Amino acid sequence: MDKRLLDILVCPVTKGKLIKRDDELWSRQAALAFPIRDGIPVMLEEEARTLSQEEIESVNKDVR
Repeated sequence: MDKRLLDILVCPVTKGKLIKRDDELWSRQAALAFPIRDGIPVMLEEEARTLSQEEIESVNKDVR
């Protein structure tokens, strides 16, 4: 995924920053992971999965 695209995309729920992890974009604030399919981010809340507590904590560690 192009870094410029990641810089302008925001979480559709919280309007917060997204973090790329493998084939997903994670929103720490919303605790959601949005899929990237064929290089295209799917930014629909109903397509996102809920992040586990362990995943949220791993993001919190990386941000510090």
